[in-house]
Amino acid sequence: MKYNFDEIINRRNTYSMKWDGGDFIKRIGITERYDENTLPLFTADMDFSVPQPIIDALHQTVNHRIYGYSIFPKEYYEAIQYWFHKRHNWVINQEEIIYSPGTVHALHMAVKAFTNPGDGVIIQRPVYPPFTKVIEGNGRRVRNNALVCDENGYYSIDFADFEAKAKEKNTKLFILCNPHNPTGRIFKPEELQKLATICLENDVLIIADEIHGDLIRRYEKFVPLAKVTNNTEHIITCTAINKTFNVAGLHCTNLVIPNKKLRRKLTNEMGMHLASPFAISALIAAYNEGEDWLEQLKEYIDITMEWIVKFLAEKMPKVKVRIPEGTYLMWMNFGGYGISPSEVHERIYNKANVILEDGKMFGEEGLDFQRICVSSPRPMIQEAFQRIAREFADLN
Repeated sequence: MKYNFDEIINRRNTYSMKWDGGDFIKRIGITERYDENTLPLFTADMDFSVPQPIIDALHQTVNHRIYGYSIFPKEYYEAIQYWFHKRHNWVINQEEIIYSPGTVHALHMAVKAFTNPGDGVIIQRPVYPPFTKVIEGNGRRVRNNALVCDENGYYSIDFADFEAKAKEKNTKLFILCNPHNPTGRIFKPEELQKLATICLENDVLIIADEIHGDLIRRYEKFVPLAKVTNNTEHIITCTAINKTFNVAGLHCTNLVIPNKKLRRKLTNEMGMHLASPFAISALIAAYNEGEDWLEQLKEYIDITMEWIVKFLAEKMPKVKVRIPEGTYLMWMNFGGYGISPSEVHERIYNKANVILEDGKMFGEEGLDFQRICVSSPRPMIQEAFQRIAREFADLN
């Protein structure tokens, strides 16, 4: 089936956080302006229709007319196993799979289960803001192994600093984000192997957030952390259909935990969680029949990103940006304009009426940056950049 990703679907009055949540968005400080002409490109969901097999599966579930407590059928686990074996040559045993109603929820529970108040948890800023919140909100300490950005906007790992932080007496956990949000790096197998080895040698547990692992460029390859090391006893992997297939509202994350003791401990901390029948039917359809849609999506997003890079080079050459290896996010450096981050914000959010995410939310390393989600129809993305360019024309 050929999908039309240029179709603009009106999401207003559908309980959408980005399109209907103006009061909430202003209250939490993302923007000061939100009206009927606002273009919200800040939150990591898509403005595309989901694959037709998911729609069909959900209709079938709706038509049953009863939506009670649900179990996970064998087809659920088989769909997960099928997908990761086919796409990543990763063999997952059924007993290793644990359901969670969300990735951030899983991180909260893992921090509580595997660390004590005052313990250190390594993250790599600039990074997805909830990583910091799940650490500090549970009384643990952030150990920031900041990624190093070169003059071309390429991020790499400071391994000497990482090892020093892993060796600290109270460092118990490392939360890896791969592909990395917001920089878009897909860490190479040799980088992952080195991180895994350092953590193993220092008794540091790894939680690998890999939920963007299927959203990569056509010419890139993603390898799960669990595939690059012979010892996975200290690794917990977060997977999800939420980002890949645009079903974040269905709350369906799956953790892969080879270590039986870790599985039991996290399960005890989390308590019992049952997925809705809609999440179950969506996952089975997505992993069994959604691959064609995903490949078309990837091509569409790649072309959008190529357009953005060309547009910025012509209209806003002081913005530094590169096409990310993974995710549908772009990480744009506005530091070349020589104005304050607050003025950058004013020009984009209040004058252009486009909502992105200020880089400072991702740590001080992101102070001059803006994150944009480009997972929307290209005409919408083009309008957003044209609006922004007009507000910076006097500075070019």
